[in-house]
Amino acid sequence: MKIESLVSEERLDVFIAREADISRSQAADLLQSGAVTLNGKPLKKNARTITGAVYELVLPEPETVDIIAQDIPLSVVYEDGDVIVIDKPKGLVVHPAPGHSDGTLVNALLHHCGSSLSGINGQLRPGIVHRIDKDTSGLLIVAKNDHAHRLLADQLADHSLSRVYEAIVCGRFKEPSGTIDAPIGRHPADRKKMAVVQKDGRNAVTHYEVIAEYRGYSHIRCRLETGRTHQIRVHMASVGHPILGDMIYGHKKPELGQETQCLHARQLKFVHPSSGEPMELSCPLPEYFSNLLDKLNSMS
Repeated sequence: MKIESLVSEERLDVFIAREADISRSQAADLLQSGAVTLNGKPLKKNARTITGAVYELVLPEPETVDIIAQDIPLSVVYEDGDVIVIDKPKGLVVHPAPGHSDGTLVNALLHHCGSSLSGINGQLRPGIVHRIDKDTSGLLIVAKNDHAHRLLADQLADHSLSRVYEAIVCGRFKEPSGTIDAPIGRHPADRKKMAVVQKDGRNAVTHYEVIAEYRGYSHIRCRLETGRTHQIRVHMASVGHPILGDMIYGHKKPELGQETQCLHARQLKFVHPSSGEPMELSCPLPEYFSNLLDKLNSMS
């Protein structure tokens, strides 16, 4: 694919994203992989456009992977021709992976939406703009066409797509609110885990505030400024307040009968990809979370 620039000094990833109708993160990946060239020479991520220059880019072919549509009940919070927002229950895997070839949210979405899902991420993760862990409950937005997916992916990249979580964590805080600004990368000793690292980590910022305090625990609200893998779990553990039930990053034995992280994606804000209207969606706390709060209240 060849595209000509009509202006100079525009960021190349922005130019490519617009002209090729892809997301900025995809454009950055193409530049990183050497798939964007000028006069046969690969360009760097920090390159700027040149007036009259003709850039050539090679778009990868989407992977073809067979996924079975399955009639799995979904809690739909909002749906139109562009997006569907799901209140995902704890325990439901988002997309197929080794050990979870079916019974996932993607299998359910293929049954619910049919062919009207974005294929921008290839067939393996149709429509999935962002993900939440298997044992995290709450809101997840899915694109139903490529145009919606590109615009939502850009909002995710520039942090205008806002995600607010609630969690029960161990311990009480000295301050009612705060910000954790600490890079996250692969754990140096356990590659299956993430950790706060100073070398080869990616920028990660979590804002938190205390909703209520109990004997030995706190109910908090977290707003993600970035979206790194296991970000809230890693950040809260790094400051001495691991999430209740998180036996990977926190205490190694169940507490209050909770064996998985008590973390819920409560609120989602984004700009609708077609109307341009601001959208704000929320969902109630699930039963397991409310029951834990009742138990904590009875202990106080």
